[in-house]
Amino acid sequence: MKSAKSNFRTLLLFFTLLTLSGPMALAGNGITLYTPYTNISVPPGESIDYTVQVKNYGSQLRDVEISLSGLPDDWSSTLKAGGYTIKRIAVLPGEKKDLTLTVNVPLKVEKGTYNFKLIGKNYDVLPITINVSEEGTFKTEFTSDQINMEGHAKSNFNFSTKLKNHTGEKQVYSLLAAPPRGWNVAFKPNGRQATAVEIAPGKTTNITVDVNPSSLVKAGSYKIPIKASNKYTTAELELEVVIKGSYDMELTTPTGLLSSSITSGREKKMELLVRNTGSSELKNVTFSSSKPKDWEVNIEPDTVSHIKAGGHAKITATIKAADKAVPGDYLPKITAKTPEVSSTASIRLLVKTPLLWGWLGILIILGTLGAIYYLFKKYGRK
Repeated sequence: MKSAKSNFRTLLLFFTLLTLSGPMALAGNGITLYTPYTNISVPPGESIDYTVQVKNYGSQLRDVEISLSGLPDDWSSTLKAGGYTIKRIAVLPGEKKDLTLTVNVPLKVEKGTYNFKLIGKNYDVLPITINVSEEGTFKTEFTSDQINMEGHAKSNFNFSTKLKNHTGEKQVYSLLAAPPRGWNVAFKPNGRQATAVEIAPGKTTNITVDVNPSSLVKAGSYKIPIKASNKYTTAELELEVVIKGSYDMELTTPTGLLSSSITSGREKKMELLVRNTGSSELKNVTFSSSKPKDWEVNIEPDTVSHIKAGGHAKITATIKAADKAVPGDYLPKITAKTPEVSSTASIRLLVKTPLLWGWLGILIILGTLGAIYYLFKKYGRK
């Protein structure tokens, strides 16, 4: 009975040792796979290089078939040794060989934990874990905290944008815009105007986008598509500019001629036009003048309630020269203005002497000549 129990215990011990030695026999069958970094975290688009040692602890040469199992379908990998892509490697007894395993994490990948195995067929299994630290939805991301701005046609619209390189490599992006015809768009990465920008992997660059509307733009909403692009990746962003309307006017004459003549002490009536050259209606147009000393300027009407875009209004300026204005050029000025815009017309007036004074001058000259002739005739012979 004791002998039977002893035999049973011996048999149980034998199977226990056999069971415990199973994994050791697999890993210790002369070959072990080893890498120090078996669990790491990386962002999308990263390429990871593992240095793997294949150690032969046995007493015989081992020719080991190496393969990768469990890697997701959209991931890629290479296995190299001595500069060559390999599938098998031979290791002498007591020696080790180094392999390089490169695993490429795709740019579009879900955040999470990914497990796979490096297998030395019939010898050893090396488990490897990669934690993808963030959602890899975009290769490149073009964003702005404010994509809509409002102003008049002569405004400069400056948008602050950010361009992020989510890829695992340095990228050079061409910066492109498709504004309405006649508009101008300029890109300024880090404050300097450029048409391209270089961004390191995982980094973000601040880009100011300056938008200048056409001088002929009308009130309305306008889209400005912009994009950063290269042969690998493209990111797009749509900006919007709302034009409230432009304010502009011109004060001139019907013929465009702003010069005339006037006699000192007399009045001169001039017809002027106020043209609305903007895209918004002008309201409450008032008039003022700047004139030489002792001159008078009167404007009728002194206020125009409104002028539609593209329209005009007529006014009459009555200018009176000073009574003692000497002959010469004078430059009275008339200004039309609204709270938004103003225009000034400088009128060149040539002052002439009154006709009466001209005749009096002629008579004085003739009288003087007659007196000289009389004196010469009376006393000249003596």
